[in-house]
Amino acid sequence: MTTADYIALVFFAAIWFGYARLLQGANFFGRTSLTHAMRERRREWIYNSLRRDLKMIDTQIMAGLQNGTAFFASTSIFAIGSCFALLGATEKVDAVFADLPFVFHSGHAAFEMKVGGLAALFGYAFFKFGWSYRLFNYCTILFGSIPMMRDSEQDVIAAERAAERVIRMNIIAAGHFNEGLRAIFLSIGYLGWFINPYVFMLTTTVVIVVLTRRQFFSEARLAIMDAQPPSNLHLSPIPRAVPSNDGNDSSKGL
Repeated sequence: MTTADYIALVFFAAIWFGYARLLQGANFFGRTSLTHAMRERRREWIYNSLRRDLKMIDTQIMAGLQNGTAFFASTSIFAIGSCFALLGATEKVDAVFADLPFVFHSGHAAFEMKVGGLAALFGYAFFKFGWSYRLFNYCTILFGSIPMMRDSEQDVIAAERAAERVIRMNIIAAGHFNEGLRAIFLSIGYLGWFINPYVFMLTTTVVIVVLTRRQFFSEARLAIMDAQPPSNLHLSPIPRAVPSNDGNDSSKGL
């Protein structure tokens, strides 16, 4: 490996660490991140569940979160297996790289180290997804301890404590899921290292810029922020069905 390779690797680790610290902060240029905004929406969701006895909607949401985490955990396992398969095809890769322009091939040892680093990335992502899946499972169990609406009205403090336990566990699980997903995204930038270290730094920078834009400047962030409703928005009550004189249901205003 050359000096440029080591510089690119340090750059990759530094920009990853810096981006993670950036998301831990409250805001960036006065903008709340998408992740922090979603924490408040999670809190609203759990407290809203205290107002209803039928919680099938909430359990479906929990199941969806678990299924998404399980999907990425399985994908990470397949990616790790692909990396080990790539190690057994070093000679074929050498033949392919020899015909490509702008490719700095440093030999078998350097290539195997790069593939090992890629496998480590996917291994890190798997552990994050696996732990997130388990925490979402715990979150489902904690959610089952939330009292029914009548019991919540009788003991509001106990109901709020149960809701806060679910909220904290849900936020922690989501944090590990986001870290695993971040590793998957950065593995795309890592692929630039197989071309040359300068492309490696470029692709890593592009991935971080895209992730930063999504967190602080995207339409998805604006969609969940507390913005003023449009001026032309008119809310009207939903008409309720009332029984008619002949015994059939009819709706007023329709």
